[in-house]
This record gives sequence, structure tokens and C-alpha cells, in this order.
Amino acid sequence: MARLQEDLYGVLTGDDEGRVCRDIPEAACDEQPGNFSAHLFSLALTKIGDGLSDPKIILAWLLQALGAPAFMAGFLVPIREAGALLPQLFIAAYIRSLRRRKFVWAAGSAVQGAAVLGMGVSGLFLKGAWAGISILVLLAVFALARSACSVAYKDVLGKTVTKSARGTVTGTANSLAAGAVLLFGVALASGFLERSFTAVLGALFLAGLLWLTAAITFLRLKEVPGASEGGRNAFDVALSQIGLLKSDAPLRQFILARAFLMASALSPPFLLMLAPEEGETFGALGAFISASALAGFLSSYVWGRLSDRSSRKVLFLAGLLTALSLGLAYAAHTYGHVLGDTGFLLPFWLFVLMIAHQGVRLGRSTHIVDMANEETRAAYTALSNTIIGLLLAAGGVFGLLAAIAGPAAVVLIFALMGAAGALSALRMKEVQRD
Repeated sequence: MARLQEDLYGVLTGDDEGRVCRDIPEAACDEQPGNFSAHLFSLALTKIGDGLSDPKIILAWLLQALGAPAFMAGFLVPIREAGALLPQLFIAAYIRSLRRRKFVWAAGSAVQGAAVLGMGVSGLFLKGAWAGISILVLLAVFALARSACSVAYKDVLGKTVTKSARGTVTGTANSLAAGAVLLFGVALASGFLERSFTAVLGALFLAGLLWLTAAITFLRLKEVPGASEGGRNAFDVALSQIGLLKSDAPLRQFILARAFLMASALSPPFLLMLAPEEGETFGALGAFISASALAGFLSSYVWGRLSDRSSRKVLFLAGLLTALSLGLAYAAHTYGHVLGDTGFLLPFWLFVLMIAHQGVRLGRSTHIVDMANEETRAAYTALSNTIIGLLLAAGGVFGLLAAIAGPAAVVLIFALMGAAGALSALRMKEVQRD
């Protein structure tokens, strides 16, 4: 096993026996191959689990299939995103007070796995509103555990993997997961995998087991005790720096653009609601899964490279793609009697939308890092995350609006938000320019 870990580490990082370790404790240097492998397989397993239980697609489809009220699907992404972001603002200081943080990640992964298994059980035994309530509550538990994992992982990665290999381990895990989820989507769309409700629930149960396996794998990390003092909660930082909203115009413009561009994250469940209820629903689900996985696989590297040149232009283009995909989906649904049957194009619109979403994610993270300096970076990040987290938490109102006016109206609102986000990005500062 040790030899296999050495070979895997050497192939993926280009390192040799005389490795030089950067920015990690000296005691962790000899453990690089084993720690690299533990990170790689733990991350890959959880990211495959993410794809097999994606709230934007899998859980949104499941709620529809179980007959849950339509407005509940509108709460999936807000609960998942805000639930994973907002708690970080309060728990970061406590987690960083622990000398070994791998146990936090492992426990959080186990809780996520148990929550996803619970969703599968809900799908087996519950219907209608009770199924929807159960899945939303379990998703909230999942998000809270993920929040703890997110805080702990950054510190563990920084202590156990050398600086020159961190991007490699996370990028390789992302690629492996995207490939696996893409295969699942293609198998479901083509009929190679039995098109049944049981197959979808089976994917949820598999996802839960993957998280539990990842928790066990992560415990194999050799983590040396680290510093445990000096941490501050981001919420405290945000409160102390609230005045930046008035005095710092570039930050204010960035937060405005980021708020409008939340449309790329919030809209997929409503796009799925536009799909015809009759016909090959399982084939359509497979097409949606494939489109989402393929978009992430193909576009992440390109967006990342473009962001290094101009994150402002990346956010502008991502906003345009968001507006275009959602606007055309709305037009096709609303004027289908004139245009003919265009329901088969919905997976393509989702594909374009998820490409846009990858651009939003990479563009905004690159922009705020390059916009800030060493003195302002913590304040910028804390303040923007706090505001966006609160806005995401309020995003469930779109589900209520869909119940009143229909999902097409909400899709149109998100298309307009994407256009507004693109225009807001144009007004942002070009922070990559010397």
C-alpha cells in the first residue's frame, strides 16, 4: 500500500523521493504520499456523493416525484447554500482552537452521510408534504455538518499537504467525481441503468455510504497538532467592518453584482419544474445530471484561466450566460404553442446555466482575493459572505412565488437578475490590471 501511495503521489505531482515540502510542518513532510492519498480519495468520495444527491437536480426531482408542494423545491438551494455558509461565520474560531481538526471533518462527513441516507429512507416511506418536510430538515442538518467540514478542511489541507500539491489533489478529486457522476447521468438517460424510482433512491443511499467511507478514510491522515490561538469569527469581523459598505465603493459594487448573480445557483430547481410531467421523466433526469456534470468538467479550468486575466469580465460573461439560458428557457416554455415542442432543449439550457454558475463561482472568488490586500482581505471576505449568506437564507421566497405565479415567472425573474449581475460586473474595478 505504501508503495502504491508513493507511485500515485509521484505520478500526480511530478515529485520524487527527494521531495521538498513547502508551508507545512516538517514532521508532516515524510507523510506526504499517505496524506495525499487520504485527501484524494476522501474528497473524491464526497464529491461523487454531492453529484448523486445534488439539491439543484436530484432532490428537486425527488420532491416532485414524491408529490411534495411545489414551493418546497424553492427552499432546497437556500437551505443548502446558506446553511453551509452562515454557520461558518460563527464556528470558525472554535474549530481553529482545536489542535487536530481532522476529527471535525470526519465527524461532519459522517453526519452528512447519515443525513443523505435519511433522505433515501424518507423517499421510501413518506409522500407529499411530509416527505418534503423530512428532506428539507435533513438537508438543513447536512448543511450544518458541511459548514463545519468546510472550516476544518482548509486548515487540515494547509497542515498535511505541501503548497505545491494542494491544487493537484483538489483538482484531481473534482475530475474523478465529475467523471463518475457523468457516467451515472448517461447510464440513466440512455436506459443502461434501469429507469426507476428505486434507481434514484439507490443513488442517494450510495451517496450516503460514500460520505461514511470518506469519514473513515480521512481519519487515516497523519495530522500534527497545530496552532490553536488567535482565531476570530468572521461575523465579528463583519460587524466591526460594516462601515466599509459606505466608504468602499469597489466592495459595494462587488457585493451588488454577487447578489444578482445568485440567480445561477438558485434557478436550477425552477428550470427543472418547466419540464413536461409526462413522458420519459427518468431519461430527462439523467440528461439533467449529465448536463450539470459535463458543464463543471469542461468549464472550470477555462473560467479559472480567464479569471486570472480579468475576473470582472468573467462575471460579466457568466451573468450574460445566466440571462441567456434562463431567458430562452422561459420563452420556449411560455410560447411553446408558437415555437413547437422545445422541452427537449431544457437539459441544454441547464448545461449553459451550469457553465455560467462555474464562472460565477470562480470569478467571484478570484475577484475578491485580487481586489483586497493583506490588511483588507479578511474584512472583505467576512462582510461579503455575511451579506450573501443572509440573502441566500431569504431565497426561499422564490419557492413561495413559484407556488403563486408559477415556476416560469420565477425563471424570468432570475433571467433578469442575471442580466443585472452582468451590468453590475461591468461597473466593477479591473483588479487584475497592474
